[in-house]
Amino acid sequence: MIRVLVADDHPIVRSGVVATLAAAPDIDVVGEAADGSDAVALAEASAPDVVLMDLRMPVLGGVAATEQLLSSPRPPRVLVLTTYDTDDDIIAAIEAGASGYLLKAAPADEILAAVRAVAAGKTALAPSIAAALVARVRSGAGGAGAGPRLSARELEVLKLVASGHSNGQIAAALFISEATVKTHLIHVFEKLEVTGRTRAVTRAQELGML
Repeated sequence: MIRVLVADDHPIVRSGVVATLAAAPDIDVVGEAADGSDAVALAEASAPDVVLMDLRMPVLGGVAATEQLLSSPRPPRVLVLTTYDTDDDIIAAIEAGASGYLLKAAPADEILAAVRAVAAGKTALAPSIAAALVARVRSGAGGAGAGPRLSARELEVLKLVASGHSNGQIAAALFISEATVKTHLIHVFEKLEVTGRTRAVTRAQELGML
């Protein structure tokens, strides 16, 4: 079972999301939070696998809550579910360490698929979010020659990450060990000046590498 905590300050929206998740046979909703501070406290108590996080909430916003969650000894994966799709919101959430970004208008099956993907260590970006990142690149926020150079193998690993592959799947596909995959990713993170897989992918997209 995938243990999920839902954080949203709108009771009706939160109830709808919880109902969608509870209907899935492989998902267990272990808590509901009305703000980011409650989300952090409940996550510590309930140890969810995934936190479904709204961005703009009272007391503590989603970005700050994500940063706190991911600094804990047993960090969950964070999937942003929000109504906001501006570049600043998207980048802030991903830089904070979120593994995915969906809009609340997403259909139920897309939300469930994203929760499962994030729980499995993959990334999940709504098509409209990916499109926004492409538009950011085209508007001049990066370019093919503007960023650092990745080795051929590092780029190969990053492309597989962007396709949603886990470290184990990448290792099998490239006939290398998981430790080697992790080493390549560490080098990628250093070169792109990021701290996580999702941000590495979006940063590479901004720079025209992917």
